[in-house]
Amino acid sequence: MWSEFKKFALKGNVLDLAVGVIIGGAFGKIVSSLVEDLIMPLVGILLGGVDFSKLEYTFIDVNIKYGAFLQTVVDFFIISLSIFLFIRFLSRFKKKEEATEAAPVIDKTEELLAEIRDLLKENQAIISRTDEKHES
Repeated sequence: MWSEFKKFALKGNVLDLAVGVIIGGAFGKIVSSLVEDLIMPLVGILLGGVDFSKLEYTFIDVNIKYGAFLQTVVDFFIISLSIFLFIRFLSRFKKKEEATEAAPVIDKTEELLAEIRDLLKENQAIISRTDEKHES
């Protein structure tokens, strides 16, 4: 069982996934800081100096911190938008790369053979028309 686990854990896809999760976690912290330290204070200023992190509602000895929830929602939207834009950028880059690779390269021999083929087709068409005129 241990050897099967090692094979699974050391596959390239699993390692790539692990690196992605670690980078994603760090990216999440950066975005959280962006939202908490820059965006939400600016939104608070625009809304008359409201500090969203301290918004709460007390209901029978329980504090409902809806300001923290609003910050988390903004975090989510910024992370989603960032990931969307990053994937969109990568897919555009990949399409350009595929288009460059997919462009067929025609060498001189192939070009000459194509011209000969076209000339033979034209000559065959001329001979067919000439034969039809002589038969009538």
